[in-house]
Amino acid sequence: MQIIPSFDLMGGRLVHLRQGDFEQKTEYPQDPLELAQELEAAGIRRLHMIDVDGARDGRPVNLYLLEQIAAHTRLEIIYGGGLRSIPALRQVWDAGAEMFTVGSVAVLAPDEFRAWVERFGADRFLVGADVRDRKVAVHGWVDQTTLPLFDFITRLEKLGVHQISVTDIERDGELAGPAVELYKEILDKFPQVQLVASGGIRNVADLEELQSMGCSGSIVGKAYFEDKVPIKYFSIYSKT
Repeated sequence: MQIIPSFDLMGGRLVHLRQGDFEQKTEYPQDPLELAQELEAAGIRRLHMIDVDGARDGRPVNLYLLEQIAAHTRLEIIYGGGLRSIPALRQVWDAGAEMFTVGSVAVLAPDEFRAWVERFGADRFLVGADVRDRKVAVHGWVDQTTLPLFDFITRLEKLGVHQISVTDIERDGELAGPAVELYKEILDKFPQVQLVASGGIRNVADLEELQSMGCSGSIVGKAYFEDKVPIKYFSIYSKT
């Protein structure tokens, strides 16, 4: 299992929004490029970058940071936020992203998302499923759909998309522990899914449990920035 650090970006700075709420923002002092280089030196291979400004504005905004990190590291960058069209995907691709992370379009516009997959390839997408009460939420968790999570995963598998990150909204940023039981159900029902756990991770013990159950990756944000998962542990997971 790989640890995948997550950078949430606003105005070129690293931030954390509690449960996606713009009014509950924590800013972190680290320089994004310097931190990316530090993480790479610790053995990290993939970086999850979310353009919070882009998600709000409907277009990629923090591209210069993507370009900097892509130019000065060998990290595989998974970029999301503001990706609502093929031109936006191309813009991010040209700036150095190797994968895209998308959510709302895959839920609400399945035909459009199918066209994206046909254009770029299923292996270029890490689809994010943000979940509340086993139903998928969209638009930064603001709008709740009636689409059951398992139906959504079935739809993705039919497109050949197997890399899926699942976030339990109530746990994200709360350091309350990952949604272990939900992840077990997903892996049991969908053995082909490369499941990336997201949200609630508190410590190294949580990572060990996620690895033992078969998760392919774990997105770590607040737990790293608040030193709950020290960087010295990252190399343990970098080779798996």
